[in-house]
Amino acid sequence: MTEHFRHVVRGSGPGLLLAHGGGGSIEGNFGPILDDLARTHTVVGPDYPGSGATPRSDRPLDLDEVADELVAIAVGAGCERFAILGYSLGTAVAVRAATRHPDRVTALILTSGFARLNNQMRLAVDVWASLLHDDPRLLAKFLTLAGTGARHLESLTPEQLAAAVDELAAFIPEGSPEQVRLVAEVDTRAELAAITVPALVVATTLDGLASPALSRELAEGLPHAELVEIEAGHNIAVEAPDAWLAAIEKFLRSL
Repeated sequence: MTEHFRHVVRGSGPGLLLAHGGGGSIEGNFGPILDDLARTHTVVGPDYPGSGATPRSDRPLDLDEVADELVAIAVGAGCERFAILGYSLGTAVAVRAATRHPDRVTALILTSGFARLNNQMRLAVDVWASLLHDDPRLLAKFLTLAGTGARHLESLTPEQLAAAVDELAAFIPEGSPEQVRLVAEVDTRAELAAITVPALVVATTLDGLASPALSRELAEGLPHAELVEIEAGHNIAVEAPDAWLAAIEKFLRSL
């Protein structure tokens, strides 16, 4: 499947593999911080099937296969060993990659993450999956409501809010059904204790999709994890890119 995962490679230096969220993309989830990360690292960013320029899969996605493909892409880009920056679903991909390829993965940065779904997230994912078959603008309204921090949401004018919904409706990747199904299947709790690399867990405290309690649980399960909390909703790249980047860069400097 490697040839089907389109990817970007930017910068130079130590390897940094990106794993994006379900229904997202590398540009959509990491765009505001990509250039900054590439100033100090070789950043490898693959898009999952049905996101970016990657063709949609004709079968369900498998977490093992996605993790293996991302690792293969990083190695193919010249990064023999690398840290992984995972966002949302990408945190589960990162954990699975560290479990299956411990000789490759040097550190984990897990943002808006989860090792399993709690009831709040399961309901949100169920609604998300159902709305994929309806009006994309209705889905965009739901994701904006659930994924945006209250402070940022209320700072928008009616015109800005309508534009944000329209932009999200136009962005929804065609591979979202397979990616959202993969979100619903995530349970990496059993493998956390065996991961011995340094980890930074970034909790988004205003997150209505992946609650901060799930990030705290993720951090508690990893033997060498540091927890940082940032006031933002699920869309941290838009709401708090500077704080996110600062936390990432501080952690990477410490390795």
